[in-house]
Amino acid sequence: MISQRLRKARETEEAFETRISMEQRPMFHLTPRTGWMNDPNGFTLYQGKYHLFYQYYPYNSSWGLMHWGHAVSEDLLHWEYAPAALAPDENYDLDGVFSGSAAELPDGRMLIAYTGVLEEIDEDGLKIYRQTQCLAEGDGYNFKKYKGNPVISSDMIPEGGSIQDFRDPKIWKREDGTWRMLVANRSSDDSGQILLYRSTDAFHWEFHKIFARNRNRFGKMWECPDFFELDGKGVLLVSPQDMLPSGFEYHNGNGTVCLIGSYDPVTETFTEETDQAVDYGIDFYAMQTILSPDGRRIMLGWMQNWDTIGIHDARDPWFGQMSLPRELRIQDGRLLQKPVRELENFRKNKVEYHHVRVTGDGITTSAYSEPGDVTRGLQLPGVSGRYLDLEVEIEKADGEELFNKFTISLAANENYHTDIGIRPKESIVKIDRKFSGSRRAVIHQRRAQVPMQEGRIKLRIILDRYSMEVFINDGTMVMTATLRTTLSADGIYFACDKDALLSVTKYDLELKS
Repeated sequence: MISQRLRKARETEEAFETRISMEQRPMFHLTPRTGWMNDPNGFTLYQGKYHLFYQYYPYNSSWGLMHWGHAVSEDLLHWEYAPAALAPDENYDLDGVFSGSAAELPDGRMLIAYTGVLEEIDEDGLKIYRQTQCLAEGDGYNFKKYKGNPVISSDMIPEGGSIQDFRDPKIWKREDGTWRMLVANRSSDDSGQILLYRSTDAFHWEFHKIFARNRNRFGKMWECPDFFELDGKGVLLVSPQDMLPSGFEYHNGNGTVCLIGSYDPVTETFTEETDQAVDYGIDFYAMQTILSPDGRRIMLGWMQNWDTIGIHDARDPWFGQMSLPRELRIQDGRLLQKPVRELENFRKNKVEYHHVRVTGDGITTSAYSEPGDVTRGLQLPGVSGRYLDLEVEIEKADGEELFNKFTISLAANENYHTDIGIRPKESIVKIDRKFSGSRRAVIHQRRAQVPMQEGRIKLRIILDRYSMEVFINDGTMVMTATLRTTLSADGIYFACDKDALLSVTKYDLELKS
């Protein structure tokens, strides 16, 4: 038997998804079945299929009482909706089933770990939201909440830790058969800490240690922790709130941090060595990873930003997308990302150009450009569209002075364009979507510092209907942004203030169900 709240959510999504045509959705980025989507949850491989759950409000396209939505895929690109998995329907989670993770139990059942939220009135008469860690078990599609919930309660938080900021459990099974769970918490210094719990059976838990401390370095509260070992390093991913920029790092107030360091599995001690943003664009948060059957570490995130959610119209039938799944590596102390290789199976209509000279003469600007901005330029036959895998290489022309700015305009026509600006003398790559069709005064620009030699740079740009993901220099940096541009704007232009050499390989992407 399922609860009345879960039944209502399932009936609602079945009724309303029919009103959203496939043409209204991205081609290969997952959106909610209907209504609102935020953080990815429970990203796991179960019985030969990838399962992805997500924070979900099926009743309209604004954040509301959190449920778990559900989708299933065999290739990480074609997603099939499954019925909503969890609803807030128990006395410990009536005010939300917040983010969490999933794993497979030894007997073949799927185990979900999630945060239950319950509104209470404290001793001062103030409203608080108590957060605890809970479990549900099932066959991958239907789940029963564990009778012993919550399995990690408020009295299992170290002294000084917040009972209101205690969420997002990441669960995994160790090689010795025991279980571990990381949980994000706000510490007594008003910043984040990551707590480590342990269990012998995945159902009975004890506090083990404080795994990592923010100490007010990277924002305040840390959310959505994920930890794994990769290429001989330990990697901790977190999504901090209320960040301050540091140089060209951490410009999103609600942003992402990757901490790379050494890890001792015996003492379960992680020692930080380097830090960086996970994504340098506008829209990326709350990432989760999975280990694929062939040993790849694959990550995706919520392709949105809490500070830009007002960009959408509340009348939209859906809001929120997941990023393209990305393969991860660690090289020279940095996180490298590239689009999941399965995407290459759907490349069509290859078009190539090698060492085309883009001149600085005769460049036109338009009435909507800023002074000095190039918005139109060279258009290459066969290089246009909104479902593209576009590889671009730029370098200084032989015997010419190094250019100041090279601009790639995407999703462009006479009214709209989204620009990637490259300034080699300043070592800057900038994305700018202020003319992409937004009617809201939200964040529209981001810059990243990318060292370049003689203006040489490589980009791989993945375009879907409502997003772009820019992988810079083989994935040493990524910049992501969602777009609201009408689909009729499909031009691509290249422009430069001096001569430069341009090489382009374009593939159409066709992912038909």
